[in-house]
Amino acid sequence: MKILMLTPYLPYPPSSGGQIRSYNLIKELSKHHEIYLIGLIKQETEKKHIEHLKKYCKEIYACSRSKTPWTLKNILKSVFGVLPFVVIRNYSQEARIIVEKLLKNEKIDLIHAETFYVMPHIPETKVPILLVEQTIEYKVYQHYLDNLKVPLLPLFLQIDIMKLKYWEKTYWEKATIVGAVSEEDRDQMHKLIPQLPVEIIPNAAGEDLMELYSKKLHNNPTTFLYVANFSWLQNVEGAQILAQKVFPEILSEIPQANCIIAGQYAADKISNLVGDRIEILDLPRDSISAVKDAYSRGSIFIAPLEGPGGTRLKILGAMATGLPVISSKTGVAGLDVTDGVNVLIAKTPHEFAVKAKQILRDHQLFSLIRANARKLVEDQYAYPKIALKLEKVYRQIKQS
Repeated sequence: MKILMLTPYLPYPPSSGGQIRSYNLIKELSKHHEIYLIGLIKQETEKKHIEHLKKYCKEIYACSRSKTPWTLKNILKSVFGVLPFVVIRNYSQEARIIVEKLLKNEKIDLIHAETFYVMPHIPETKVPILLVEQTIEYKVYQHYLDNLKVPLLPLFLQIDIMKLKYWEKTYWEKATIVGAVSEEDRDQMHKLIPQLPVEIIPNAAGEDLMELYSKKLHNNPTTFLYVANFSWLQNVEGAQILAQKVFPEILSEIPQANCIIAGQYAADKISNLVGDRIEILDLPRDSISAVKDAYSRGSIFIAPLEGPGGTRLKILGAMATGLPVISSKTGVAGLDVTDGVNVLIAKTPHEFAVKAKQILRDHQLFSLIRANARKLVEDQYAYPKIALKLEKVYRQIKQS
C-alpha cells in the first residue's frame, strides 16, 4: 500500500515517546508498504534527520510550524477563534499544501494520522483515514485544570478545553477508523461516541532500550530513576510528586538512596526540584545515547503518575531495560501488568516508600519483577508485533 503518514514531529531521533512509537512503526511498515511521511518541525536544524529516515520512506517532507507555541498570533487565534490552542500551535500551511498535492498526484491508499491535531492538514477526500490517538488530549488538560490553583487563568483554559473536546470528537468522526493505545482510551471514546469504530494499537518498547537489558543485577541498587519528556503536563506533575512527596519519605527510610529525574526540557520545567540526593538531568532533544545512558544509571524505575494519558512509553522502556518498575495504577494504565508479578503498584507516597524498601531487601522479588517485565515486553509490547496489528487494521480499512 501507499501510506501517507502525518506526525506532529519528525520521528527521528527516537528520544521521546511519540517519536519512539512513530519511528519504530515506520521501520516495520516500510518492509511491506511505501511510506510518504509529513512531519512537523520547529527548527530548520531538524531537517538533518531526514537523511536517516530516507531508508524507510518513499518521500519525506519536514514542514515548519511555530517555533514557539506562545506567539501573539497563536494566542489571539485561540482566544477569538473556534479552534483550540493545541490545534493552532501545530498547524502548518506548508503541510496542508503538500498533503493536497500528494493526494492529487499519488495514488495514496490510506492516510495514517498520528494525533487528532494533524487532521486539519487533510482536505476533504475519499481516501480512508486511520486516526491514532496516543492519548485523549482533552482529558489531560482537564486533569491539569482541575489541579490548577491560579486565579483567572482557569476560565480561559476551561473554554479552550471545551473547544478541544469538541474538535477531538469531530475529527474522530471524520476518520474511517480511530486507533487507541489502550482499552481504557477506547472505553473513554465510546462514552462520547458509542458507535465509533475503534481498534487498539498499543505502544511498545523501542529497540534501542531493548538492547540495554542484561541478566546481571545493577551495581548501584539504590538509584531510583524517572525519565520523561517534560513538555507534557502530566510528566511535570509526576516529577513534582516524586521529588516533593515520594522520595523524601524513601530517603528517610533508605538514607543511601539517590534519585535521578531525567528528560527533555528538564532544565526549563523542573530545575526547581533539585534537592537532597535528587539530581535533575536535562537530556538533549535529539540524543538517543543520552536517553540510553539515563536508563543505564538507574536500578529501579519509579513513576508516581496521576495525570491520564494513553500508555506510558517510559514504563515500557524501563521494563525493556530490566529496571523493576514501581508506579501508580494510573502510570501503568493500559498495560497488561499485574501487581507483584511484573510491576509494583503504589497509591500514596508512604506506599511508594514501603514498596521501594521491599524490593531493595528482597532480591528474589527484584529479580522476579524485572525478568517477568522483560518477558511481557518481548511477548506483547515489541514493535514487530504491534506493526502486525497495525497492518491488520490497514487491510480492514482497505477492504471496507
